[in-house]
Amino acid sequence: MKRFLMIAAAAGLLTAAVVAQTASSPAGRDWTYNLGDQAGTRFSTLAQITTSNVTRLKRAWTFHTGSGRFAGSPMVIDGVMYFSAPNGVFAVDAVTGQQMWKYVPEAGSAAGQGGGGGGGLGRGTVNSAGTALRGPLYWPGNSAVGPRIYSTTTPGLAAIDAKTGTLARGFGDNGILYGVRPESPAVFYRNVLIGMGGVEPGKGETVKGWDVVTGRPIWTFYLKAQPGDPNRATWLDGSGESDETPGIWGVFTLDEERGTVFFPVEKVGNDYWGGNYHGTGLYSDSIVALDALTGKMKWFRQLVHHDIWDYDIAAPPALIDVRRNGRTIPAVAQQTKMALLFIFNRETGEPIFGIEERPVPQTTAPGEWTSPTQPFPVKPPPLARNTLTRAQLAKVTPEHQAFCEALWDKYKLSDAVPYQPWKVNQDVLVFPGAQGGGNWHGVAFNRPLGLIIAPVMDAGQWGHLEPAGGGGRGGGRGGTTPGNPNAPPAMNKRTPEGQRFWDAATRWSCSEPPWAELVAVDANSGDIKWHVPLGAFPELEAKGIKSGTPVSGGAITTAGNLVFIAATIDGMFRAFDARDGKELWSDKLPAPGHSTPTTYMGRDGKQYVVIGANGGGFFGSPPSDEVIAYTLQ
Repeated sequence: MKRFLMIAAAAGLLTAAVVAQTASSPAGRDWTYNLGDQAGTRFSTLAQITTSNVTRLKRAWTFHTGSGRFAGSPMVIDGVMYFSAPNGVFAVDAVTGQQMWKYVPEAGSAAGQGGGGGGGLGRGTVNSAGTALRGPLYWPGNSAVGPRIYSTTTPGLAAIDAKTGTLARGFGDNGILYGVRPESPAVFYRNVLIGMGGVEPGKGETVKGWDVVTGRPIWTFYLKAQPGDPNRATWLDGSGESDETPGIWGVFTLDEERGTVFFPVEKVGNDYWGGNYHGTGLYSDSIVALDALTGKMKWFRQLVHHDIWDYDIAAPPALIDVRRNGRTIPAVAQQTKMALLFIFNRETGEPIFGIEERPVPQTTAPGEWTSPTQPFPVKPPPLARNTLTRAQLAKVTPEHQAFCEALWDKYKLSDAVPYQPWKVNQDVLVFPGAQGGGNWHGVAFNRPLGLIIAPVMDAGQWGHLEPAGGGGRGGGRGGTTPGNPNAPPAMNKRTPEGQRFWDAATRWSCSEPPWAELVAVDANSGDIKWHVPLGAFPELEAKGIKSGTPVSGGAITTAGNLVFIAATIDGMFRAFDARDGKELWSDKLPAPGHSTPTTYMGRDGKQYVVIGANGGGFFGSPPSDEVIAYTLQ
C-alpha cells in the first residue's frame, strides 16, 4: 500500500509544462480525459503497438470492480488509472491492476447513468451506489491545491483528492456541489470547471462554469432560450412558458487554444411526441459553442428541428483539422443518430462541406407539429442506412427473409424515408432508429492520416402513436406533463412486437447486412475512405456472410496506424488497420465491451490497451465487472 500511495503522490507533482499538456495535447504517455484529450479526438501518439506486431497482444491484468457497467474510457495519469463505476470511483495501478484507493459516495446516494435508458446509458437511471458511468475528470492542480478527480454523483459533483481518494473539503459544500446532474463528466479551462448545472425552476436545464478550486459559480448558460433571447420565438404556442427543457447526456469537449467549450444538446420532452410544444425549440438537438471563461454563446447549429424520433444529439463534438486549398481549418465533427456527420468551422460554425435544408414528410397526428425541412450535410454522405424498401429486406436465409416479409405485410409497413413522422394507429418504419446511425460514442480522429473513424449501425425502428398510458415508451425530460394549457392530449409510441426492426430471437436485422460497420471519412475531402463490417454472428460467418452486429461503444486510434474497438454484442475486442480497415487482431471478452478503450505507456516502458468488459446496455448483453489490460508479449 505504501508503494501505491507513493505512486499516487507522484501523480500530484506535475510541473506547469505537464499541466498544460494534460489540458490541450493529444494523448501519449497518458490518457488524460475520457476521450483521450479534452478535444475529444480519442487519438494517441503512441506507436509501440503497430499493425505489424498487434497480433502479439495478450492480457496483462484484469481488475474486478464488483459492480456493473461503466461506458467511459478510463483515464491514466502518471501511472495511475482512474475511472468511475456504479459502486465508486477507483484509482488503480496502471501496470499491475492493483487497487490504490476507492471513493464511495455518501450513504444513500445513487448514480445517474448518462445516456438513453433501457438498461444502457440511461438518463437518470439509478444504481445502488453513487457515481456516474462516464468520466470522471482529472484536474492536475495548481501551486496551492493538489490534483483532484471530479466525478458526478446523484447528490452532485464531488471533488476527490487524487492522492488519497477522500473528498477535497474546500470545494463546494464539504467537497460536493449539490444538485448537479450526473449524466456527463465535466471539463476545465484555466480556473473554470464546466459541466451540467441542473434545472432552475421556470428556466430549465443549465450548463455552468464554477471556480475549479472552490466551486464558486462563475457563469450560467440556459439550454432553453430565455426571454430576451431572439431564439425564444422558436418555442411556439405558449410552450416557452412550459416546463419543457432540453438537457445534455453527451460529453463536453474543449478547444484549449481558443477557449471554446463544445457540447451536444438533447431533445425536449417525450421521445416520440412533441405535440405538447410546437416549434424548433432552441437550443434542443444542437451543437453549441460557448466562451469557456464567460459562458457567452459563440455559435450554435440545430441539427434536428422539433425532434420526435429520439434523435437527440449525444456524441461528443470532436475537434479535428481540415486541410483545404493549402490551409488548415480548425473544425469540429458532430456525428448523429441520423447516420449523418456534420463538419463545421469551429471558430465560426460555418459548415465546411455545406448543409442543405431538405423537405421531409409532415405529420398527420392530431395536435402534432413538424418542421417542413431538416438539415442534411452535403458531404459526407450518410454513414449508415437511412432508407429501406420492401425489396431491400434481408435475405440472409430463406427463413429470415420470410420472417421479415411477413412482419412488413402484417403491419402494412411502407418504405422508410428520413424523418418519417409517427402516425396514429398506423405502424411506420424509420431508418435509422433511435439507436442510430451513430450514438453516444461518437468518432475518433487520426490526425496524421486525416481520417474521422466512426462505428455505425443499421438499426431500424417501427411502431405507431397511441394515447399515453397505452403501453408505449414516453419519457424524455419534461415527460408528458409540460404545464402548457394549450397542449393536446399526450401520445406515446408503441411497437407491437420485437422493439426493433429485427427478429428478436436472433437479433438479425430485417435490412440487408452489414448491420454495423466501422467507417473512415477523409476529413479533407468529406469522402468515405473505407468501410468494413463490425462484429459477426458465427452462424452467418459460417455461410460466408459478413453481417456485423448491433454495436454500442466507441473506438480509439493511434499513431501506430491502429483502431481499437469492442462495442459489438459478439463480445470481441478488435484491432483494425486505420489505413484500410483490415481487421488484424481480436480477443474474446467475458462480456461485450459496450465502452471505449484506453491506451497509455506504463512506467515499465510498455504500451497498454484497456477495455471495460462490462456488458449490459440496450441489447441485453450479459453483465460482467471486468476491466482488462493488454500489452505486447
